[in-house]
Amino acid sequence: MTEDAVVDEELLTIGAFAARSRLSAKALRLYDRLGLLAPAHVDEVSGYRYYRAGQVDQARLVALLRRLDMPLARIADVVAAGGAEGADLLAAYWAGVETRVAAQRTLAEYLRGRLSGRSSEMYEKFVVETVEVPAQVLLTETRHTLADELPAWIGASLGRLEAAARECGGVVGAPFVIYHSEVSMESDGPAEACMPVADEAAAWAWAEARGRTWETKVRVEPTRRLAYTRISKAQVAHPQILAAFEAVEAWMRDKGLEYDGPCREVYFADWDAAGPSDPVCDVAFPVR
Repeated sequence: MTEDAVVDEELLTIGAFAARSRLSAKALRLYDRLGLLAPAHVDEVSGYRYYRAGQVDQARLVALLRRLDMPLARIADVVAAGGAEGADLLAAYWAGVETRVAAQRTLAEYLRGRLSGRSSEMYEKFVVETVEVPAQVLLTETRHTLADELPAWIGASLGRLEAAARECGGVVGAPFVIYHSEVSMESDGPAEACMPVADEAAAWAWAEARGRTWETKVRVEPTRRLAYTRISKAQVAHPQILAAFEAVEAWMRDKGLEYDGPCREVYFADWDAAGPSDPVCDVAFPVR
């Protein structure tokens, strides 16, 4: 039997199916290997692949989804779901793409400003001041995390620490996150979520009894002088927050101040209740 022979009236050879679906035989073999489109029948002797005419639409769908740069696992989910559920999965994927592209567009504009020498203009938008922060007893969680997971982790960890603080005399200051090393898509920090609490002895007791699940620790943060700028909820997103950090660093250089610890974000407002233009966060560096 040759590859172009028809086994029965319901089956198409890979060559005939490729022509019908407007795909190459090479692409069909790839889809089979990836588990996206299996032949209806494979001859045990020759190894030839045969497809049903009803698989044409699925083959074209797979090809079109690949043109959206959709990961193979997501394609498999969409194809398997089909119908309205498949459409919903596609919509969710594309919403993520548009969010990512919007962030990349903003980042590109930010980088254009830097490369074209307009950094000083961007920094002028930020008002930088200093503040003395007294020593604080902290409940903390530390996590190695990449940038795409960071917002969810910050919210979850500060929520856990706030709940724990109720058994440690209560919260006595704005929670903050310290970046001990860069957090990006290539670097995973670590980042440390910190919650100031009133009762150090109760904090140690709580951490010893129930803090092991999330590796909650207690430490005393010494008195710090912070150089900071206040930003809105919209500016917390990348790359706007990068410009804020850089503005503080430029101000420090102008004032002859030295770094006295890793940078941090201090969250002093109700995040959920805040609007895009409401101030919610201080971007800060300890200085001396």
